[in-house]
Amino acid sequence: MENQWSKFRLRVNVKTDVAATYKAWTSREALEAWFLRKAVFKDAEGNIKEAKAPIVEGDTYEWYWHGYPDSVVEKGKVLKANGENVFSFTFSMGCPVTITIYEESGETIVELVESDLPTDAETALKYFVGDSRGWIFYMANLKSVLEGGLDLRNRKMEITNVITS
Repeated sequence: MENQWSKFRLRVNVKTDVAATYKAWTSREALEAWFLRKAVFKDAEGNIKEAKAPIVEGDTYEWYWHGYPDSVVEKGKVLKANGENVFSFTFSMGCPVTITIYEESGETIVELVESDLPTDAETALKYFVGDSRGWIFYMANLKSVLEGGLDLRNRKMEITNVITS
């Protein structure tokens, strides 16, 4: 039986089509509109990608958030970008995050699964709880931005310990 702390799954329904929702995950410009303060993507040769360039399997990234200094950076690799409905990348501690977008009951569903999380007590608390808490906010912000354009992120570094950054 799989350890219940080794992965989590989150879903949100959005009132946009699958293609538009997939696009929100797969370029620097799109990710900066709802998720990141700054994203840097490099291709397999190490060249920095343009803002609108599609992210593809094998690209690497550096991600920076509003509300945090540049010393807080997440680095990882794109594992899959099928051009339609699946986007996967490494995240905390190199654990994979897979985004799958599909229709259900006439709505578009964005499903996020972060898996292969370490299960010792200290790490489980930090990553299972911490990562899922962050993803819950950003999935809600994705919905907000896609459906109406309201970005809920805290953009002030002097305001700390809020759920919006």
